[in-house]
Amino acid sequence: GDGDGDPLRAPRESMPYDVVIVGGGPAGLASAIRLRQLSASRGVDLSVCVLEKGSEVGSHVLSGNVFDPKALEELLSHENDGEGIDWAEALGESQDSVATPVREDRFLVLTEGGGLAIPNALLPGQLHNGGNYIISLSKLTRYLGELAESAGVEVYPGFAADEVLYGPSGSVRGVATKDVGIGKDGLPKDTFERGVELLGRQTLFAEGARGSCSERLMERFDLRGGRGADAQHYGLGIKEVWEVPEEKFRSGLVQHTLGWPLQTSVTDRVYGGSFLYHQEPNLVVCGLVVGLDYENPYLNPYKEFQRWKTHPSIRDHLEGGTCVQYGARVLNEGGYHSLPRLTFPGGMLLGCSAGFLNAVKIKGSHCAIKSGVVAAEAVYDALAEGDGAEERAVAATGAIDPDEECKEVTEYEERMEKSWVYDELREVRNCHAAFSKWGVGGGLAYAGLAAHVLKGREPWTIRHGASDSESTRPASEFDAINYPAPDGVLTFDLLTNLQRAGTYHEDDQPSHLRIRPGGDDVPRDVSVRVYAAPETRFCPAGVYEYVEGDELVINAQNCIHCKCCSVKMPGGYIDWTVPEGGGGPQYQVM
Repeated sequence: GDGDGDPLRAPRESMPYDVVIVGGGPAGLASAIRLRQLSASRGVDLSVCVLEKGSEVGSHVLSGNVFDPKALEELLSHENDGEGIDWAEALGESQDSVATPVREDRFLVLTEGGGLAIPNALLPGQLHNGGNYIISLSKLTRYLGELAESAGVEVYPGFAADEVLYGPSGSVRGVATKDVGIGKDGLPKDTFERGVELLGRQTLFAEGARGSCSERLMERFDLRGGRGADAQHYGLGIKEVWEVPEEKFRSGLVQHTLGWPLQTSVTDRVYGGSFLYHQEPNLVVCGLVVGLDYENPYLNPYKEFQRWKTHPSIRDHLEGGTCVQYGARVLNEGGYHSLPRLTFPGGMLLGCSAGFLNAVKIKGSHCAIKSGVVAAEAVYDALAEGDGAEERAVAATGAIDPDEECKEVTEYEERMEKSWVYDELREVRNCHAAFSKWGVGGGLAYAGLAAHVLKGREPWTIRHGASDSESTRPASEFDAINYPAPDGVLTFDLLTNLQRAGTYHEDDQPSHLRIRPGGDDVPRDVSVRVYAAPETRFCPAGVYEYVEGDELVINAQNCIHCKCCSVKMPGGYIDWTVPEGGGGPQYQVM
């Protein structure tokens, strides 16, 4: 019926497409653009829509970013009747953002007051950045959004995919966006609007690392078990963008570090390191990535990052400058051993939703774009080839044929396995696990061996251990860590910095950070009593706090959608769901 008069159960309006793409990041937009290129060049038109939970395309995208342009150049070579597009020039014109060629590559191992530069000749080839560019990935994503729209893709920012829709046979048939206008009390307000069903013959999930729909799909279709994959491992990247005076600016400098503050001895097993890049015209972008398989619950990634900036070889770049933006996001670090199966009936996983980040190369966006292109080509072949393909296309008929059998496009995974993405990930497949096993000294030695001698040919596998949340050890085994107080000039307290992320959520809505059923006692009995409430330290947005010792308060409006809590929470008591579309951070130059 009409949902028995309950507006929360009223039937939803539905919109059919040939392909629905969840997530307007590099992978999703590359896929959308490639689908429209193929529609134009091969004659069978496919309709494509992209849903993006951020208020604009790019507003939830955060990355280093030193960009390897090969996948993007490949994608754009098909534009202008095969003449191609100069992406760096187009990015400058569209977004007033300069893609800065890398001119100097430095790699340091820091001690508390000093450090040691590692000669480039000793570094793995994958760490060399000649031919790469320092960019803002949120700006590049905005440009790709414009390109997609001009190619006929329907791009819907401010719409959050909340629910995966399944057909009678159990295959995926699309997604529904979140209802808006529900109050904290769970009741519809005057502004209530029911979500919309976006139905697709194929649905591509490109939600980034730890995507909320993607994680549910992996469970439902056993995509990890189906491939014998290890648990995914994650790092938390915390980043600031600074404007610096002319005399401090060194165009094209790329500097990475290991060692202090995360690793203070060669046996330290905390995985992670820092990045610092000089991007035209006067920006220094810097950040710290902390592997979330760390053991000490007193570790505070945000405060480690602030402390890192006080090191002479970092401070020198920032002094006299102004911090203009702050943000954080988890990234995949599991690599090859953690890749799930990529397809299921009715859809597939793209980019960081699948886990195509190369942690040794410290890059993921080139792999994400490539996966989007490969997915688009496989989907186009599946939907637009063969007799009657044109008559079945939603672009032609405006409806999905209810009798059409739902395909699992396994060709996508087969093509990815033959691509340079898998070659790249296979070569470094054991490096992250080696760090976890032998600490920074052994991990570095193994990375060198893998790069110069083994080149991915080693017949053995070093498996990843327990999941990141299971890696945390009881607080009784550690001493609390005393972090220096922020000075408000070089280092900042969290709430001051959080304003630089521009995060906003409609206040009167149910919390999107939900305690899982049966988990009500976990915060007090497990998190506080066993682990000394690590969520009050690992969340880079101050979402979780305890009042009167053990009463949990969730400040969901502070959330910057980094997904760290869904990875590291003791007992996994939080279910990260999407808030109303358009909520979250407003990244401009990340």
